[in-house]
Amino acid sequence: MSKDIDNRGKRILLVDDEPDVIFTIKRVLENIGFIVDSYDDPILTLANFKPGSYDLILLDIKMPNMDGFDLYERIKEIDRNVKTCFLTASELFYEEYRKLGMHTALEKEYFIQKPCRSEELIRQLNEILNS
Repeated sequence: MSKDIDNRGKRILLVDDEPDVIFTIKRVLENIGFIVDSYDDPILTLANFKPGSYDLILLDIKMPNMDGFDLYERIKEIDRNVKTCFLTASELFYEEYRKLGMHTALEKEYFIQKPCRSEELIRQLNEILNS
């Protein structure tokens, strides 16, 4: 992991329906200086989302009540500029979103496959934030 990247003050919104995933990712990211807000319910996330609040959103794809793609579309209606990264345990994550016809809308967004080593997660997030 690169020690020269300063993450202090960068805000991340983490949305995943698995409390263990939230706990682990939040702890890893806060330990390197990120400010992390988290939700385990996409409906609650949407109700509390405010534009300009986050540098990056990490969204699980498969969640009850509203999947990550639907939440992404609703958030983009509120804040077109926020960067988004999808988290998925599915090996077919890319094909899944292509089948939904979202490949054009999501071509500049990112995907991270779960589980992911902490170092790899941090590397990818820093790459996304600095792109």
